[in-house]
Formats: sequence, C-alpha cells, structure tokens
Amino acid sequence: MTLVILEAVAKSECVDQVVQLLKANLPETRAYDGCQYITCFLNEDDKTFVFVEHWDSKAHYEKYLAWRAETGLLAELVSLFETEPSIRYFETVDA
Repeated sequence: MTLVILEAVAKSECVDQVVQLLKANLPETRAYDGCQYITCFLNEDDKTFVFVEHWDSKAHYEKYLAWRAETGLLAELVSLFETEPSIRYFETVDA
C-alpha cells in the first residue's frame, strides 16, 4: 500500500473555492481504481491543505493524477494555490 501526502498552500482569497472543488470532486476520487482512502485537512492560520491518501500502489496514484490532469481539474486546483503542491510517497514497511 502507498501513502500519499500532498501539501499545498491556497491563495488566501481562494480557500472557499478549493473547498467547493474538493466537495464536488472527491467522491470521484474515492471511487477511482486503487483509492482506498482520502481525507483533507486545512490549517486555517496559513491556508495549508494537507491530503492524506492511501492507494493500492504508487502506479495507481500516478494513473489517477494523469486522469485529473487530462480532465483539467489538476490545473484548476493548482491555479488556486500559491505554489506547486508538494507530493510525497511512502510505502508500507513490513515490521
């Protein structure tokens, strides 16, 4: 299983737009092949969104991300952020 942590700082005037886009689109994400779990958090002080996601594999997530890029949603979200999102991947440790 792959844990994906995505962080992005929203433009202060765009926080509500980000939330509305997430509400409208996360149901599709949750139903996407390989997605086991996704939840989003917001630090209201600095407008940082953190997405915590569990995927079957990094390949599943990359396929999903490519699909979101094709639909234009990725570009729309990125336009609401101060900078490019940071994406980190973690694999389960058999311990």
